[in-house]
Amino acid sequence: MHIKELTIAEFDNFAKNHELGSYYETSSYALLMAENNYEYDLIGYVDELGVLKAAALILIKKLNMSTKYGYSPKGFLIDYFDYDLLKSFTLALKEYYQKKLAFIKINPEIAIGEINKYSKITNYNQNIIIRDYLKDLGYTKLKDNLYFEAIFPRFNAILNLEEYSFSKLSKNTKNKIRKAEKKGLVFEVATRDKLDILFDFTKRKKLTTDYYYKNYYNIFDKSSSCELFLIKIDYKEYLLNSQKLYDNELINNQILSEKLINDSSKLNINAKMNSDRTLLSYRNDIEVATHGLKNNITTYIAGAFVIKYQNRINIVISGIDTSYRKFNANYYLHYKIIEYYKNNYKYLDLNGITGDFSNTNPYKGLNDFKLGFNPHIYEFIGEFDLVLNPKVYNNLNKKGILAKEFNH
Repeated sequence: MHIKELTIAEFDNFAKNHELGSYYETSSYALLMAENNYEYDLIGYVDELGVLKAAALILIKKLNMSTKYGYSPKGFLIDYFDYDLLKSFTLALKEYYQKKLAFIKINPEIAIGEINKYSKITNYNQNIIIRDYLKDLGYTKLKDNLYFEAIFPRFNAILNLEEYSFSKLSKNTKNKIRKAEKKGLVFEVATRDKLDILFDFTKRKKLTTDYYYKNYYNIFDKSSSCELFLIKIDYKEYLLNSQKLYDNELINNQILSEKLINDSSKLNINAKMNSDRTLLSYRNDIEVATHGLKNNITTYIAGAFVIKYQNRINIVISGIDTSYRKFNANYYLHYKIIEYYKNNYKYLDLNGITGDFSNTNPYKGLNDFKLGFNPHIYEFIGEFDLVLNPKVYNNLNKKGILAKEFNH
């Protein structure tokens, strides 16, 4: 068996039929990274009859004037349980790239366990043996990341859309969605010309430029693999709902006022004060909604960029206008994305969470938000480096060059 370069069609056809296929292992992603200082190879591993047994996108990047490394994002596309195949492919990779690269990094999308939703303990599965196979074949296992220190999160929240129902969401999540609906929010399937609106919501979290995401959209849009969603305010609906809520609360407030005349207990006083605050909030909503409706204002407050690949939806990036935080737009956005895709796709990847489920976790809010949609939480196998030039690799490590390149 030997390694050969594949055409785009050969590679994509193999990838889309492979159980470990993801949009990261596609020619589209290769083209995206080619615009971001990477070269790339689309390689296959064929037997004596020319049958393709494995494939990989190898992104190649310079670390300095004399050193390059390779990276197969969520690769390789191979049967990792076939030890002999994995061994021969690894040896072939070493021979093929030894004079070109210092190492090849991989982070296969292999779930080695699922976290119990109640105990938060990982129940490991048979895939964990692959970790031992890789170590045995000379792959260096990198430190497990608890938070988001690595290229990809170690823990991912993945929603099985075939199991989904609104009733299965957490009580808090359902309440947030209902409150968002009362604010008159509207879900919009947007076009490319509105990408800048999304970028305004994601400036604080992006590690790359707007140009990167525009490129992202343009490349995947060629194969109709991406979509842009935005959330805006329908001020007419917002006004009608706010007026109704105000009227109902005003009746409740009057009843509480009458109660206080006969019983000025602390319980009744607190209830009246809470009602007063609620009335004030609804009055403010009415003013905002009236102003927006009167002046024909269009206000976008959240958005998301999504990639569709095979039977799975991937939320690449999302964001909200934090000045409208009380509108719960992020909950409404994710809820509407789920509803939009639930009948045509099997999985929705909510992206990473942390492995820290304590109350002191700095990302607790992120964890709680995603867990509220009742996803499965998987622990993945992590990152490995196939070292091709130990001397150069150790020198890069010693100088902190690897940490600078990969640690987030």
